[in-house]
Amino acid sequence: MGYLDTTKDVYKKAAESPDVGLCCTTSPIWKLPELNMPDIMVQMNYGCGSTINPRDLADNPNILYVGVGGGMEVLQFSYFSRKKRGVIGIDIVDEMLDACSKNLKEAENLNPWFSTEFVDLRKGTALSLPIESESIDVAAQNCLFNIFEKEDLKKALSEIYRVLKPQGRLVLSDPICEQIIPQNLQDDEKLRALCLSGCLPLQEYLNMITEIGFGTVEVRARRPYRILSSNHYDTEETLFIESVEIAAIKDPMPEDGPCIFTGRSAIYYGKEDYFDDHNGHVLVPNVPLAICDKTGNALLGARNPEIYVSESTYFYDGGGCC
Repeated sequence: MGYLDTTKDVYKKAAESPDVGLCCTTSPIWKLPELNMPDIMVQMNYGCGSTINPRDLADNPNILYVGVGGGMEVLQFSYFSRKKRGVIGIDIVDEMLDACSKNLKEAENLNPWFSTEFVDLRKGTALSLPIESESIDVAAQNCLFNIFEKEDLKKALSEIYRVLKPQGRLVLSDPICEQIIPQNLQDDEKLRALCLSGCLPLQEYLNMITEIGFGTVEVRARRPYRILSSNHYDTEETLFIESVEIAAIKDPMPEDGPCIFTGRSAIYYGKEDYFDDHNGHVLVPNVPLAICDKTGNALLGARNPEIYVSESTYFYDGGGCC
């Protein structure tokens, strides 16, 4: 049948009969003024985190959301882009597109500010987006890319990169796993479709994103998500799965490699008025500066005893170097 066909079948059934236990988001649902969420959208929230962040969504952006689900994040994105076809929703499953359209009509009745004309639902696949090149400000996907095998994941990332404008953002939420998932589980089409066995280690996922060309990547959140144990799955080792929220920015690639923020900070506590590494980073005494991993490693390599460099927290919310 093929894992993509199995995935379509799983989400066809989830569209026809909402499955509340199919996924479990690790981020709370955004509460915004005058935004009333239909219950059916919450029940069909088939993601593992959130791709909504107001600092990505200024200036009425053109938004692409891949894998529309019940329409919850499509509606949330429309809150920030209140213009005709400001949000494009893509899905390969006809039944999911129909369910999303129906749910958006209910949302229109509950929200005086919202019009279904804000959303343009299109049938398509992440592997070949029906979108013009460099036309999108913010693209997002939630718990979809982890389903893909590596070659298809490269295609999906390349397609997103193609449609984004320069400095555009890919915001994603996906499961990851630092352990090696047994091949028998990776090959289980149903488990892959359920976002349980296609997870990559975080660093490998980040490498795939930067190899496509994204010059800046932010790891915004990392949380526990699932356990695969021998009590329920064909595995000898208990597997710990996490969810991550990541933003990849279509910046030019720096000559010395991408800037990847994983929640590290540097603090200078010397006697001088400031510390300047002569590479664009100035530290004021006892004031934390958010730094990318590249800068953190460089500061550690300089072995300055008066600079503290933290480990990665995997929670980053803007600011800092680069």
